Amino acid sequence: MSDDHVPEQQPIPEAHPGERAARRPRSADPLELGFTPRKPVPWLAPFLLISTGIRTLLAMLFGAYLDKRELQNAFGDGIFRQVGPDGGLWLDYVADLGDGFDATYSVAYLLAQPELVVDGHRLPRAQTLVMGGDQVYPSASYEAYEDRCKGPYQAALPLAPPERPTLFAVPGNHDWYDGLTAFLRLFVRSRDRHFGGWGTGQSRSYFAVELPADWWLLGLDDQSGSYLDDPQLTYFDEVARKLTPRSRVILAVPAPTWVKAVDHPTAYDSIDYFIRTIIAPTGAQVRLLVSGDLHHYARYAGPERQLITCGGGGAYLYPTHQLPERLEVPPRDTLARRSSRTRPYDLAARYPDRARSRRYGWGIFARLPFRNPGFTTLLGTLHTLLMLAMAGVATNRSGTTEQRLFSVPLVIMLLVTVLSAAFFAKPPAAGGKRHARHWMLGVGHGLAHVALAAAGTWAWLQLPLYDWPWPLPVVAAAVVYGPVIGLVSSQVVALYLLVAGAFGVNVNELFAGQGIEDSKCFLRMRIDPDGTLTVYPIALDEVSHAWELNPDQSPTASWLTPKAPITPRLAEPPITLT
Repeated sequence: MSDDHVPEQQPIPEAHPGERAARRPRSADPLELGFTPRKPVPWLAPFLLISTGIRTLLAMLFGAYLDKRELQNAFGDGIFRQVGPDGGLWLDYVADLGDGFDATYSVAYLLAQPELVVDGHRLPRAQTLVMGGDQVYPSASYEAYEDRCKGPYQAALPLAPPERPTLFAVPGNHDWYDGLTAFLRLFVRSRDRHFGGWGTGQSRSYFAVELPADWWLLGLDDQSGSYLDDPQLTYFDEVARKLTPRSRVILAVPAPTWVKAVDHPTAYDSIDYFIRTIIAPTGAQVRLLVSGDLHHYARYAGPERQLITCGGGGAYLYPTHQLPERLEVPPRDTLARRSSRTRPYDLAARYPDRARSRRYGWGIFARLPFRNPGFTTLLGTLHTLLMLAMAGVATNRSGTTEQRLFSVPLVIMLLVTVLSAAFFAKPPAAGGKRHARHWMLGVGHGLAHVALAAAGTWAWLQLPLYDWPWPLPVVAAAVVYGPVIGLVSSQVVALYLLVAGAFGVNVNELFAGQGIEDSKCFLRMRIDPDGTLTVYPIALDEVSHAWELNPDQSPTASWLTPKAPITPRLAEPPITLT
């Protein structure tokens, strides 16, 4: 193809916010805000666990049929350009943001301020914002995007400031749960191209942006780890025609597959294929790989590039104390017939630090039952049924027909208990390898609940309640025994999660069950006109939980301000790349 057919660099459309953004709210009422601030997602809620499992299974079985990337060949194919007025650029990166309002808005509020002073560094608001995936939880829908993502960001920056910042977004696995429909309607559209005060710039679910000094920002959409689609590869083939051996690339990807490849060796294959076949032939260098998905900050330093995970935009904290100290990327045991040369990467920084991450783990005992009341109720219900079955066998009572209708055979209850615990340790839909420790810990967890049920049955039989006339024993069990055993069994689960987490099992559930809102992070990057890239990893130890209307009535001022100041700091000293 001749150079005449290379796509022109496209200007970013200006944002034209609607009436809702122009009218400042007079109170924090949802009718005034235009959205409903939501509480953090209770990740261990029974119905949520079931629905998330079903969505994950459907995505695995039918993802190829719901994949809209092949249709995006009909969309625009522009290559965009972002340069600040001084010839440099300020660039923000945030990921995993659409969860509870307090955490999401705390980060959005910082991103929207005209300037941050962080550990003595004066950092002006970025001209370009990149959202790195999972813009909404628990699944993609119009209402969820409005309440958990777009609404908070519009409240943080209602109208475009004079520099008219631009937004680009990479879809994560939660954005894909509806086949990417809501994501495309929100971030890839031909009219009303604004997201609060940010103009939406991309024309597909992936993008290429030329930055100052021959830096490039490329955002990939790998549809939860599947093959890169042909239209996407064709698009980046055209982008590659503009790269030279002097070009340096920032690659934004949906997940830190360099970490996940430790347990799932093929996880990094798509990124490696892209770098090896699209970028490497041009002589350009990928100097920075950045991702969300794991909700913390971690940086691995290698001989030629930095690998940064920064998923602290609002979702529950994910631990850092289990991170490997060294990675080999690509992994040596990948099944790819061709791969790039394996290089070592060392863990250079993490936030929160190892000690604080471990301390967070111990909070599971207090947080689990109260952050997940539905889960505690489910445990109480199952244990009550198990106790009634054990009590019936222990007293050798078959009972009347009505009593038998309310009883469950003991063998069935025992199997349900043990198998549920075993699959909880490693759900069938979970990726990665299943090791012996998953089975041992899972079955051990199930047996611990059986032992608790036996002890509960013995204690219940010592009370006179079981000898009351039918159906009073069942009513008493539901009212008295159920809540107590639910709370006790939740502590058994908490102890299991703490122990299992030490062996690398159910680490996600150990922290998802707590829903920790603090320890958030994002990146603010500066590209100087001379080509020096400086990365400022910004950490927020505590989010705000109390907000008030902002007395500043200027159009671009945030609608809500924290009642107590929130103070960001650097997770580590600035990283400089040349």
